[in-house]
Formats: sequence, C-alpha cells, structure tokens
Amino acid sequence: MRDFVAAHPRLFVLTGAGISTASGIPDYRDGQGEWKRSPPMTLQLFMSGEPARARYWARAMIGWRHFGAVLPNVAHRALAHLEKQGRIELLLTQNVDGLHEAAGSLNVVDLHGRMDRVRCMQCGDITRRDVMQRRLEDANPDWLQLSARVAPDGDADLDGVDFSTFSVPPCTVCGGILKPDVVFFGENVPRARVDTAWAHLERADAMLVVGSSLMVYSGYRFVLEASRKGLPIASINLGVTRADALLTLKVPHNVSDALASFA
Repeated sequence: MRDFVAAHPRLFVLTGAGISTASGIPDYRDGQGEWKRSPPMTLQLFMSGEPARARYWARAMIGWRHFGAVLPNVAHRALAHLEKQGRIELLLTQNVDGLHEAAGSLNVVDLHGRMDRVRCMQCGDITRRDVMQRRLEDANPDWLQLSARVAPDGDADLDGVDFSTFSVPPCTVCGGILKPDVVFFGENVPRARVDTAWAHLERADAMLVVGSSLMVYSGYRFVLEASRKGLPIASINLGVTRADALLTLKVPHNVSDALASFA
C-alpha cells in the first residue's frame, strides 16, 4: 500500500462505511457483501405517509445521541494528512457522518449527503440536525428514556414500539416535510456532486477504495470508469468487493491498521 501511494501522487479516493467502524458507527454488510440488517429507509417509504416518518424520526432521535458525538479515527486522519501533502485529487465519500471534514480533509464530496443537516422537501430550507434534535426531544419527552442498539444510518433499532404516538415537527418556514439531507435508497444523487467527481477522476492517476464493498452502484460506477481509463485501483476492505476482478491491489485488512502509518 505504501508503494502504491508513493507511485501515484494524484489519488482519487472513495470511502465507505468500513472507514468509520472504528469511530463506533456500524457498517451495513458482512464479509460476503450481504446485508447485516434490514436495508435502509427508501425515499418512497419515507414520503408515503406519517407512520413511516414517525418511525424514522423516532429511531433517529434515539440514535443521534451516539451518532452526533462520534469522532474521526486514525484512518480519517491519515487521509487528511495525505491531502495536506498534496497527494489526493479528491476524496469522494459514500458516508454521511461528516468525519472526513472533522478530521481536516477539505477537498471532499459527500456523495450521499450529510446527516448533520435537515432539508424541507417542500421549500428546500436547510437546518442543522442538532436543532431538529432539540425540536424532536421537546415534542416527545416521554421517548427520551428509550435506548437501543445504534444502526449505521445514525438511527437506532427500536422494536415493538408504537410509533403512532411520536410527533414529528414540520418545517418552520413552510410547514413541509423534513428529511435528513442525505440520499435515501431510491433517490438520485444530485447531479452537481456526480459531475464534480467525474471531473476529478479525469485528473487522477490512480484510485484508492477504502472500506467499501462497492455493492451500491452510485460508488461502484467510479471504479468501473477508473478501470475503463486504465487507472490502477487499490482497495482496503475486509471481505469481498464488487470490484475484486478490477483491482490492481487488494489489502484485506482493517482500514485503520492499514492506513495508520500515513497518519
């Protein structure tokens, strides 16, 4: 891995859930690329009615107490250090935790958005997630006693709970539906983010995939394009990836251990 990084000074880096597990955020898939739990919320279900949104926001309110306090780990810091050395063309992350920016990386594209922001689906107003948290807690004080296992998307696994009593605050500007400013399954990634990533991939001389099985096409397509362009591709990931046949180098190790020497 050190030789790969040394040989390619303009790395296009793609990160996934595996880089944040050492920070206490669970990942989605096992070593065979299969779901460890039920698939995440879809846009269609979230917009289908109040019951789905109440279930989502109740779980999110409980989970945010952990998710909102997580800190970058050595792998995040290592990539920030490589960027400061001028060795990263772009850091494209599939994660929504904001930990790359918290570690000091500046040239980051959050492909799937950021969990620390909330967007109104009607007027587009953006507010901070911690503000939404206070509104949720104020509207649902009886729920604050609940605790549950933290889930990958910043929510929590609440089972056997009657979500019909949970109140979801509306947008303070227009009264519309509030949704975390992240790309749900079934939702398109904003075009501007994709175009930015393509432009940087054109200038890169290699690609490094960190902590992603690449089972989701929104990230996998960049590996396909890098392969088509003849770029060397390295991967640090425990278990199989969708792109194993395309890799120049595969490091099947813990992400933090593999990147620690770059921090």
